[in-house]
Amino acid sequence: MREPTVVGTESNGGSVGSIAQSPPPQALLERLKDYGQEDAFALWDELSPDERDHLVKDIESLDLPRVDRIIRCSLRSQGLPVAAIEPVPERSVSTVEERTMDERERWWKMGLKAISDGKLAVLLLSGGQGTRLGSSDPKGCVNIGLPSGKSLFQLQAERILCVQRLAAQVTSEGGGSGSAAIHWYIMTSPFTDDATRKYFEGHKYFGLESDQVTFFQQGTIPCVSKDGRFIMETPYKVAKAPDGNGGVYSALKSSKLLEDMATRGIKYIDCYGVDNALVRVADPTFLGYFIDKGVSAGAKVVRKAYPQEKVGVFVRRGKGGPLTVVEYSELDPSLASAINQETGRLRFCWSNVCLHMFTLDFLNQVANGLEKDSVLLPSC
Repeated sequence: MREPTVVGTESNGGSVGSIAQSPPPQALLERLKDYGQEDAFALWDELSPDERDHLVKDIESLDLPRVDRIIRCSLRSQGLPVAAIEPVPERSVSTVEERTMDERERWWKMGLKAISDGKLAVLLLSGGQGTRLGSSDPKGCVNIGLPSGKSLFQLQAERILCVQRLAAQVTSEGGGSGSAAIHWYIMTSPFTDDATRKYFEGHKYFGLESDQVTFFQQGTIPCVSKDGRFIMETPYKVAKAPDGNGGVYSALKSSKLLEDMATRGIKYIDCYGVDNALVRVADPTFLGYFIDKGVSAGAKVVRKAYPQEKVGVFVRRGKGGPLTVVEYSELDPSLASAINQETGRLRFCWSNVCLHMFTLDFLNQVANGLEKDSVLLPSC
């Protein structure tokens, strides 16, 4: 019988089969120390050579400066002081129901004209799995219990088809000839991409042309503890998860889809989250309003129902600062329940329901690290 081999110095009580005590790569260890993540090598001495190699490659694949910026930003946002945020100015919000029928009809027609001219694309954020719905499938594939049995993907595809027909009809009545298809960009994740593609193929794209649907994957980011340290999935692998809806900007850039949009003549992008059965995909009124205002970014919002409602709200960062979203878990209870004495509403009442409109120029600027002002439009 072959005798076991002892390699290197004693460890783990000098047990037979100990691993040679070669240290982690010094340069990589120093980089981890710079970002306070050296604990990723905490169990190095217990790893086999193959596991060590796997860990090194896993760490080297991370964009450590970007990850560190995200972690620091997240940690700074916790427990925001009262002086750090202000309510969204009333002038930044416009309620459709309070506008005249002439205005609303003008926005509707303006939006349909832009759609007919091929200037609008739809961007779906669909990287998550339906775990909270009791399924490991992509959220858009899950049967959500509608009498029709339709999935979220089917509902949204059918709404795109409907808007296309409306745009063609209105343009034809006006003597025009535009009838461009709405291109649908669908962001998946490494965990949902294959299943999403197969689902669309199996359902023949729900009546859409296959070449008007483009799938692309968002990135992943390390999972971290409350103090910002990497969580290890195994002793030789950092736990990772999709990088959230905010990952759409870098994903669009890395996949060169911003250039693809420009080539197609797209100027406006309607962006929304998949888990919304009521979403008005490619809403002509929202698009027309957005074009009319000449802004670079906008959002539909709904009034927060009560202080403890678990939904993020739009705020202004400081006096005259940019509009941004503060999650319900980050908002101090005293701020969440504060009342605007003039309106009788909550001071921080405009909820983020992930319904956005962007110009292509704005997406390019954000992808390159720039910011622009935005306006809000409540859901109607």
